[in-house]
Amino acid sequence: MKRSLSPSSSVRSALLPPVATATPGLRALLPSLALAVVSACGNVAGPPAAWAPPATPASFEAHGSVQQVWLIGAEPGAALELVDDGGNLLKAAAADDNGAVVFREVPTGLVYVLGEENGEAVASSPLEVTDAGQVPDASFYASHMLQDGYQYIETRDGTLLAANVTLPGPADAGPYPTLIEYSGYSAADPDSPQPSSLIASVLGYAVVGVNMRGTGCSGGTFQFFETLQSTDGYDVVETVAAQPWVQHGRPGMIGLSYPGISQLFVAQLQPPHLAAIAPLSVISDVGRGVLYPGGILNNGFATEWAADRKRDSEPGGQRWSQRRMDDGDQVCIANQKLREQTPDILEIIRQNSFWIDEVAGPVSPITFVSKIEVPVYLACAWQDEQTGGYCANMLDRFSNTPNLHATLVNGGHTEPLGPAVFSRWMEFLDIYVAKRVPRRSPLSQLIIDTIGGQAFSTDASLPLEAERFLDLTTVDQAQMRWESEPRIRILFDNGAGGEPGLPLPAFEFGFDAWPIPGTVARSWYLNEGGTLTDGPSAMQVMYNFGYDTSLSQQTTLPNGGNEWAALPPWVWTQPDPATSASYVSEVLAEDRVMAGNGSIDLWLSSTAPDVDVQVTLSEVRPDGLETLVQNGWLRASRRKLDEAESTELRPVSTHLERDAEPLPEGGESALVRVELFPFAHAFRAGSRIRLIVNAPGGTRPRWKFEAIPGDGSELIGIEHSAAHASRIVLPVLEGFSAPTPLPPCPALRAQPCRPYQEEIALM
Repeated sequence: MKRSLSPSSSVRSALLPPVATATPGLRALLPSLALAVVSACGNVAGPPAAWAPPATPASFEAHGSVQQVWLIGAEPGAALELVDDGGNLLKAAAADDNGAVVFREVPTGLVYVLGEENGEAVASSPLEVTDAGQVPDASFYASHMLQDGYQYIETRDGTLLAANVTLPGPADAGPYPTLIEYSGYSAADPDSPQPSSLIASVLGYAVVGVNMRGTGCSGGTFQFFETLQSTDGYDVVETVAAQPWVQHGRPGMIGLSYPGISQLFVAQLQPPHLAAIAPLSVISDVGRGVLYPGGILNNGFATEWAADRKRDSEPGGQRWSQRRMDDGDQVCIANQKLREQTPDILEIIRQNSFWIDEVAGPVSPITFVSKIEVPVYLACAWQDEQTGGYCANMLDRFSNTPNLHATLVNGGHTEPLGPAVFSRWMEFLDIYVAKRVPRRSPLSQLIIDTIGGQAFSTDASLPLEAERFLDLTTVDQAQMRWESEPRIRILFDNGAGGEPGLPLPAFEFGFDAWPIPGTVARSWYLNEGGTLTDGPSAMQVMYNFGYDTSLSQQTTLPNGGNEWAALPPWVWTQPDPATSASYVSEVLAEDRVMAGNGSIDLWLSSTAPDVDVQVTLSEVRPDGLETLVQNGWLRASRRKLDEAESTELRPVSTHLERDAEPLPEGGESALVRVELFPFAHAFRAGSRIRLIVNAPGGTRPRWKFEAIPGDGSELIGIEHSAAHASRIVLPVLEGFSAPTPLPPCPALRAQPCRPYQEEIALM
């Protein structure tokens, strides 16, 4: 006897006797009671009949999918039930105004959708729900032929994804080295290719731009990096690989930001014909790195981006898709039918303010990049105003790729489009996708100068690196040289290698791993008089300041401006000594080159049970100016550490709800270790190191913070004592010095500069 949740429906009456509403205990006894009654009458019953769905087929169209079932064509408002092949109820829902339903988080196996039509119980055909590891046969991909121009790619569950193919020449004149750009932006828009696609096309690659399900003209519904988006990407890779015009039958993937992040999700599934990926400006940890840095909601860029994706997923939500529908694209029109089933991404964010493994883990690349096996070229910027610069924290997790190379640089979201990264990007694609010795296109300089005009607002020419493979004749030689080079390349003083503010680094160092082997965790202790000293205080001192969240919604470009330009009009507000604590070191006798994470270990107290803390690391220069280096954030109640992940240089909070704990009462202090986001910076001899502690806000061009509100009376205390030694721990590279002079200020990209106010630091 099978249980239903629709007691008034004819679906139930067709399948179940009324006694099925009995209590669970009685329900379990019903088969035995029935057998006893029949036996007493001299007629012994045989085994119970197998469950069978209603014989009348439903008129709606239903599809099994990866952990989902979707259907269209039902009567709006119709009650629908999803049951397994034993008739057990799995899900129930009413069809929306478009007659559509998406059932999510469905167990694998055969299922049926049951409903009622014209007073009669109906059922779909049996539908197979799969997991990500159940892939179609190669013949499925080979059966789909793609041509030059706009079209649709079918995925394993029958969803049609909008795609635009751009070939360097006729298909029969190929094959061509081929690249895929896959995202929820406008990757398939035939009239306006995305930047990476456009650049690759000019360089002679065939390019396939594909919109994720639930975006643009693609079918389905959108949910932030659900498993189905990754398996769709797998299907795209394998379909493209099967085309006769694809050189070597192995395409690569490209893209910056969203289409960069999507590469990590697809590559973890190991499509057998994926050649390589080149993700730029990506996330590593959705929660800690972007949405909830330190457990504080980023209600600037993060929620604004989510709101944009929500709008994009509406029917005709992207202008190019509405234009195609207006022009009569019937597939695009039909593909909007499921859009009312799109979950509210903003609500999902609000519901998951703490780390939940099954929610945050699958959408945080740091948890799964170990599954990636293809070559990877990755580039990120420390001060990225969008994705946050946290991506270096996952570099040591790429444990199964034979070749990971990463370029890390100070600057913002577009730094990977700068010439120093662009040169390596071209080399990587030549070697691992085109499988040729890198030879620079005559158009390369024109491309980078065009990028300079559009991304960096400059008409100055941006010099490319000298070609590095001209002496080689085979791709094997080129690959050997590439793979013999340091895996981690750090560009320093980006913005000071030419005209101030242009994306040109002054120098670079290479390393074999991240975190960098041999890094020294150097401590400076917070001490009386606003000093940072080599040892802890000899006496117990408590410095108190006001908890003020008035800067939580303030950015460093409050009046607008292009944060990617050479010298944006930064507004980096001076700290108020009444609502902050400031500490500076002695003058450095020698250069201190640093690269890695940092830890700000504060013995913290408060008159409030919980407060939000921002830490700011800066360089106080000998010329009286101050350069912002990096930030960290933490909600004090989230101070419980993941001991397995944490180190002296990187405190990693669990962010589990069960670990949240108010600050002690009565003025007692607790150790609160704030994770300084990863960075690389050369502090010059003659400079000083500065630490500022206050409430969040005022140091980022697009990040804002939904800080715990206060009424103005709350105080924060920082204790300095031998027993409770508050300190800053920074990643010093011993034996390294800066080979170039102190850069102009302003000049360093995404690192605002301001006059240093001595009286504030001295308290």
